[in-house]
Amino acid sequence: MHSRAQDAERITRASRDLLSGIGRLGRTLYRLGEFGVPHSHVNVLTALESGPHRVGDLTLPTGLTQPRVTVLLQELEERGLVERRRCTDDRRATHARLTSQGRELLRQARRRIAAALLDALGPDAEAAEPAVAAARETVLTLLNALESEAP
Repeated sequence: MHSRAQDAERITRASRDLLSGIGRLGRTLYRLGEFGVPHSHVNVLTALESGPHRVGDLTLPTGLTQPRVTVLLQELEERGLVERRRCTDDRRATHARLTSQGRELLRQARRRIAAALLDALGPDAEAAEPAVAAARETVLTLLNALESEAP
């Protein structure tokens, strides 16, 4: 049986490069996707994929402040990637949603990412898909565990 200190040391060793590795992976996938908009814009577009959101509700999934989200939404709207509308139940609030052009931008970028992953992992999708799926599941497991602990 391991002590709490031994467990903590094992996790420390295992997680030593996790933050920088995830950061590098995110930057590499973003570069490969050739999104044509800054990374922060992609975060907002991705958050809007699940449906319309109030501006304030986009702060948590994007990690951005409400004023910054507002600026990004304006820029995305000017590019035709997002639409904003006043809420019918609260005229002070605004809902934002992806346009078909915004959805298409994400779809095309993800296709480029998938093609790059296939090239890097080998042309056989049967072999590449399990590696990508395992990485996704590992990241989601860590996120779910940590987010359930957050206040």
